[in-house]
Amino acid sequence: MNKRIILAASLFLSVQVAFAQETKKDNPKEKQIEEVTITKTKKAVEQKADRTIFDFSEQASLNSGSSLEGIKKLPGMVVTDIAGMMYQGKPLQVYMDGRPLYISTNDLTAFLEGMPASAIERVEVVTQPGAEFPATSGGAILNIITSKSAKNYLTATYSGGYRFSDYDKFRNRFNNSIVLNSRNKVFGWQFSAGQTYAEAFSSNQMDDLSRGFGDKYSRGYFAKAALTFDLGKDRLLLNYDYYKANNDAYNNSDGTSMIESPIGSGNNVVANYLNIGKSKTKSDRNEITATYQKRFDDKNQKLDIKANYSSFKSTFDQTGQNSFYTPTGTQIFGADMDNASDQNYYNLRVDYSQPIKLLDEGKISFGGLYEKTDFTTDFLGIKNLDYQRQTAATYAELNTKIKKFTFIAGLRAEDYDISGKSLNLRKNQWDDLTPFKKFELFPNASMQYDFAKSLYFNLNYNRKISLPSTGQLNPNNTTFQNPNVSISGNPNVQPTIYNNFEAKISAFDYAFISYNVSSVKDQVMMYVERDGYSISQTNVNIHSLTQHSFNVGLPVPFMIFSKPFSEIMKFNFNPDKINFLYLYAGYQFQDIKEITDKKGMWFFNVAGQFILPYNIKFAPNFSYSTKGNYYFFQSTQPIMNRVDLNFSKKFNKDRITVSLFANDIFNSSRMNFKTVNTATPIYLQNRWDSRNFGFSINYKIPTKNKLAKVDQNLLNQDTPKEDNGGLMNQK
Repeated sequence: MNKRIILAASLFLSVQVAFAQETKKDNPKEKQIEEVTITKTKKAVEQKADRTIFDFSEQASLNSGSSLEGIKKLPGMVVTDIAGMMYQGKPLQVYMDGRPLYISTNDLTAFLEGMPASAIERVEVVTQPGAEFPATSGGAILNIITSKSAKNYLTATYSGGYRFSDYDKFRNRFNNSIVLNSRNKVFGWQFSAGQTYAEAFSSNQMDDLSRGFGDKYSRGYFAKAALTFDLGKDRLLLNYDYYKANNDAYNNSDGTSMIESPIGSGNNVVANYLNIGKSKTKSDRNEITATYQKRFDDKNQKLDIKANYSSFKSTFDQTGQNSFYTPTGTQIFGADMDNASDQNYYNLRVDYSQPIKLLDEGKISFGGLYEKTDFTTDFLGIKNLDYQRQTAATYAELNTKIKKFTFIAGLRAEDYDISGKSLNLRKNQWDDLTPFKKFELFPNASMQYDFAKSLYFNLNYNRKISLPSTGQLNPNNTTFQNPNVSISGNPNVQPTIYNNFEAKISAFDYAFISYNVSSVKDQVMMYVERDGYSISQTNVNIHSLTQHSFNVGLPVPFMIFSKPFSEIMKFNFNPDKINFLYLYAGYQFQDIKEITDKKGMWFFNVAGQFILPYNIKFAPNFSYSTKGNYYFFQSTQPIMNRVDLNFSKKFNKDRITVSLFANDIFNSSRMNFKTVNTATPIYLQNRWDSRNFGFSINYKIPTKNKLAKVDQNLLNQDTPKEDNGGLMNQK
């Protein structure tokens, strides 16, 4: 019975049903064009040899709130302030439409909170990046695809939503966005834009020294534009992306600190303090990309040349007042701060591939890349970091197949030149950063055996590197700071080297079981230490660690209990119209020599779909984790413990989708950790208004577009191995 359930579940949930109607052209001069309807059922989750694909466009449970909220609900995804984003135990390099974002953890969180999830088409987690991906992809890649399919004439889609929370007071959040697509005989264009507004709070505590509360008001705006020109078989694509954030936070904190009293006496005393202040964070991100795609008679032969430039500017201002209550009276000091950073990124990339006759079939790919990053920071108007990074790379990869075996072997060579200077304010002099000038080789290999159609066993190996983000390097504080808490980056952290091994069995896209082990050198990690009445937080390198991860995913459709197996095998059903549960479990263990108290963590996720009367779709989502180690930290409460509910229904011939949702209904989300690398544990606590309620609407605006011809995606993406549409795949 168990084997039957697993096989039927996997077979059933992998089906993609497509219906199309075509109209006959009786009179070419006729002005009236009959409407053509195409219905295509997308796969909610799709497993491939090197990646997992999550569809956002048709899943109201994922696209109702912000992008960050939707990503947090993905099975196997863990998002924390301690280590950023991880998928199945692997640190993630975040891409958008195939291009790395290269922004820090705090800025990335604000960026994803400021973009509605309705702007996402799908999310691809590339767990085994091949040689054609930059070696800097590290453990894995999270590629957020925001592009939509463009049609002839005009199509338009509006998305909006509203959420609220009610803790100490009522707080509102709303978002609006629109996507326009069009095409004519000369070129195609696409434009999307949107805005978000969010009121939220966060509270934190560091040991017995500091307690803080922040009232946040976040505003985000984005616009994405694309043009594509057909030049015979070739194409020229131009993309421009813009994002702006303007966030305010009103902060209160109190605690215990050491202060000189009276001033100038040299006598330090312990005093309670009260801190009241405001901070403002502004950021602007601009990116422009030009891509030329050369195509040949053989559609599998391709040449792509891409040039990219992006800039990211950020400012952080803090004003406030610190009141210290000493035995000799109250001492009041200002708490003003003015920090800024400026990042410029340049990239030129060439990729070529063609089929070759090797065994049953084969393909060879090779290419090169040059990129440069300039990063500077300012402290109170004084430049205090000048950082440069240059990378030159080339790669070759061979793909061949014989009978039921597929083999991939690749090698990537990258040359790094990383240098810079930082201003030592104490000595009033510039110090050279620890340079990183190395030539590194990054091999990758993969073997796949097909037991049957869509049932395979896969072995993978790759060597990767992760370069420190600018947020980890920034020596300035970019979050609100208390009198006894110091938070800053470390401009001398070194790149991280990964050796990744994976074995996976995947059945019919949805069901899988995998085991991963990574040998990691110089992992960059948050480091917290306490010295008397002061706590400091920065980033350091962990010399070496070994990370183990076990993951399993299994769909369970309820129809297996009511229909005979022979009927299920006919695939005469629509997966979007049936009831099922998707079960995920993952185990993560980090072996760090410096840590003696080592505990692994289990992660569980249950996502369901239930079709209620009147075609209302109910999608519950439950996430939970056990206590365990997270690098230098150990959770004292589950870092994942929430229940989300979503009800959605389509109206007006499926043009309108309305969703009602409730997130974290039991108000159980917390981030509570203690350090395990210090002689005495330091306790860190954080909570926020994770319980919220609201609705969202997605409206495909009727236009004069009656044609069904679908063009390639316009908004740029860079995933050469993906074969489900996109720029890299021609008709």
